[in-house]
Amino acid sequence: MPPPLLMDPASLDFDQCVAGPEAIGRMNPQRHEFALLDRVVFQDLDAGVFAGYHDAKPDAWWARAHIPGRPIFPGVLMIESAAQLASYICHVVLGREDDFLGFAGVDDVKFRGMVTPPARFVMVGKARSVKPRRTVCEIQGFVDDTMVFEGVITGMFM
Repeated sequence: MPPPLLMDPASLDFDQCVAGPEAIGRMNPQRHEFALLDRVVFQDLDAGVFAGYHDAKPDAWWARAHIPGRPIFPGVLMIESAAQLASYICHVVLGREDDFLGFAGVDDVKFRGMVTPPARFVMVGKARSVKPRRTVCEIQGFVDDTMVFEGVITGMFM
């Protein structure tokens, strides 16, 4: 049974853009094929709640090989997308635009469904702990109104 929603993805306004690729790129170092956070569409820094998305496209670099004839957005890329959203928010909260936040751990990950392109992989998150040395964020991922991913992302500034 899925956990309670951190935020109902149906409540998001995808026309509202808090941060696009340029703003995300100032916080996160991933580029080209590995820039897996397309937009941040909601942030409430006081509550530590945030949302963004990645559009999984049929012509993406991974689609040809995972799985031929039936592309599925890889689970490891769901985790990477979630980490990029968590990283962006942690940078904003702490004001550490020039510092690198790297992976320190992933916990309690569950894949509850597939992301089959074309699809919008919507992520909502809650900051559990954002501190100068270590950050922890809970993330849930959705396609339409179905939760397909959940996990806890830990990062450390390096």
